[in-house]
Order: sequence, then C-alpha cells, then structure tokens
Amino acid sequence: MSIPDKRLLNLSGFLVCAGLMGFALYAQHQLLLEPCPLCVLQRVAVIALGVVFLGATLHNAAGAGRFTYVGLLALASLFGAIVAGRHVWLQNLPKDQVPACGPGLDYMLENFPFQQVVDMIFTGSGECAEIVWQFLGLSMPGWVLVFVIGLGAAGIWNNLRKQ
Repeated sequence: MSIPDKRLLNLSGFLVCAGLMGFALYAQHQLLLEPCPLCVLQRVAVIALGVVFLGATLHNAAGAGRFTYVGLLALASLFGAIVAGRHVWLQNLPKDQVPACGPGLDYMLENFPFQQVVDMIFTGSGECAEIVWQFLGLSMPGWVLVFVIGLGAAGIWNNLRKQ
C-alpha cells in the first residue's frame, strides 16, 4: 500500500479544517451555542491551519520551500493547541476557582487596547469554563485540541517527507 501524494494529503488537511469550521458555524447558528473569546481564537487557529494546508496544496513546494509550510503549520498548530489547552484547563477548574464572566470579544476590542484584550482573553472568564456540548466525553475545545495537534503533526510529517 502506498502513501498518497503530498498534494492529496494537504488537500485532505484543508478539507478537515473546512469541516471543523462548518461544524463550528452549525453549532453557533443551529444549536445556538455562542462562542466565547477562547472559542473565537480556536477558530482563528483552525482557519490558519486550513489556509496553510490550501497554500501547500496549490504551491506543492519542493526542496527548501516545503520548510516554509512546515514552519507555518507548526505555528498555527501550536497556537491552536495553546488556546484549546487553556480552554480545556479552564473547563476543568473547580467551580470556586473559575474566573468571573467578562465582557464579550466585540466589546473588548472596541474599548480596550489590543494587548489588554489578549491578556483578558487568555485569563479566561466564566463563560469559557462552561461545558455546553460534548461528544464521546470530550468538550468542543477538547476536540479542537485533538484536531490541531493531529493535523499539525500530520501536516508537518507530510511536508517533510520526500516523494
């Protein structure tokens, strides 16, 4: 059994990211699960991964050029893992240690300097600690963590291997 070519696997990575975003939008608009600020950042990471996979598919870089995609996949995956990991950690805090609910992301972006918004997002708030959806025992941020690590590792391996 041979391994599919790099382009096909990069396209598959893009399609998985598109599927994840499709489900996120379904959960928001059909299941009425409003995303918290950490959820929004996880979406940014998944979109970034998808864009890099699409670029790698279209460009099909060889030689040293493939290292650009490896680096970008690693950065997007690491960012997603950090944000999703923080979110999972907040969801598993004891109730008495959960931070108080804060303002929404739109309000923060309109009224605070960007660095303060980033600090407030990563501090987390009460709504980030709520588990409103689960599948096979994992919350949505838990699944994002699994997917960004898996996609990042697969993408790095795929783009480092020689055809």
